[in-house]
Amino acid sequence: MSSKWIEVADRVFARRHEALDQTLGLILGGERCLVVDSGSDEVHGADWHAAIRELTALPTTLLITHAHWDHFFGTAAFPQGPIWAHPRCANEIATNADEHRARGMRNYPEQPELAERIRVARVVVPNLNVDIRTTVDLGGRAVTLLHPGRGHTGGDVVAYVPDTRTLFAGDLVEEGAPPAVGSDAFPREWPSTLDVLLALEPEVIVPGHGNPVDRAFVAAQRDELAAEYLSVEST
Repeated sequence: MSSKWIEVADRVFARRHEALDQTLGLILGGERCLVVDSGSDEVHGADWHAAIRELTALPTTLLITHAHWDHFFGTAAFPQGPIWAHPRCANEIATNADEHRARGMRNYPEQPELAERIRVARVVVPNLNVDIRTTVDLGGRAVTLLHPGRGHTGGDVVAYVPDTRTLFAGDLVEEGAPPAVGSDAFPREWPSTLDVLLALEPEVIVPGHGNPVDRAFVAAQRDELAAEYLSVEST
């Protein structure tokens, strides 16, 4: 699985993965680090954790941005510890993981070894809630975890690093492909949710899939969603 680091700001990293065009995140503090999403299965998660250990030995705290299989089935590969998520996300993982497992396996009809990795991945439910907003102290660096509203799912959470104005947006933002509007998305609410992110005035936005982008990219994606879904609502 091809992957590479991008240092998007001081001690703030994105790791780009060729598989699924996925982007995971790492924020370093003085005493611990925050990991943004755990990957698609335990092998992927173990590779991701090993890559983190090449950069830092700090204890890890996890954020699961939303309850889709490619973002949470790698959690068991990480040491037991704090795992943040929105309550809807945690509940979805706790009660509906088998459906997400099936979706993931269907993604690899001609790669049975990858489907098998998803089939055997253990479910780990997040243990700390982000209802609306909370601050995580990494030791000399505060990170804001925020539920900006419904969009890609009903339980999206982003991570904002104020001292570098860097935002990890999960799949609320995608680069290289249109936003994924699945059966659990809220497309009519999504534009206003992106407005909340833009109000933070981030300089760099790291999407859940694709390369880091700027505010203009997010504003354009908001406008595209509004044109497609809000215009339908008004007719």
